[in-house]
Amino acid sequence: MSIFDIVGPVMVGPSSSHTAGAVRIGYICYKLIDEPIRKVEIGLYGSFLATGKGHGTDKALVAGLLGMEPDDIRVPESFELAEQAGMEVIFYAAKLAHANPNTAVLHMTGESGRELDIEAESVGGGRIRICKIDGLDANFSGDYPTLIVHNLDQPGHVTEVTSMLGHKSINIATMQLYRACPGGHAVMVLECDQEVPKESLKWLEHLEGILKVTYLSLKDD
Repeated sequence: MSIFDIVGPVMVGPSSSHTAGAVRIGYICYKLIDEPIRKVEIGLYGSFLATGKGHGTDKALVAGLLGMEPDDIRVPESFELAEQAGMEVIFYAAKLAHANPNTAVLHMTGESGRELDIEAESVGGGRIRICKIDGLDANFSGDYPTLIVHNLDQPGHVTEVTSMLGHKSINIATMQLYRACPGGHAVMVLECDQEVPKESLKWLEHLEGILKVTYLSLKDD
């Protein structure tokens, strides 16, 4: 157990789960889409919906989407800063089944037109979990550089990805495989001990059967 498990994260706001965790969700989404966000639709569920406004959950999510972290003193001003940045923000009540009560669903559109759907939950103490990406299951914390590969459920794709990482001397911390149905769409989620080079990501994107590559870099902007 670390000191952060006892006293909580360094943050701006009243709640580690509703404020710091919400900023963290927004920030990881910001890093995953990897470009300025022009429009975001945010669905709040459970406690996030019921008490989030009083805890500043809405402002915290938007702050993270602007690239702020939980200790940024500008978090309370995020709505005004989003308007200045040209980010359209829409909130609604999300309808989910069997989700964590501190859950947000985000549909983002970047400046290039790229779209990304994320379902994430705040699990306490400022920690989060990414539950779904583009409708497919995922399960990672955002604490490691993370490679997410959407592909057709065909033989060989796992070998291609893991061989590339081995060639680049990148160690895999955890690896998870999900698929919608046999022969349908599948997703690999690989948490890594080192950053994956951009040229390797571009190489993956051009492989036959690879539908989409999303990467969480923990390098400073």
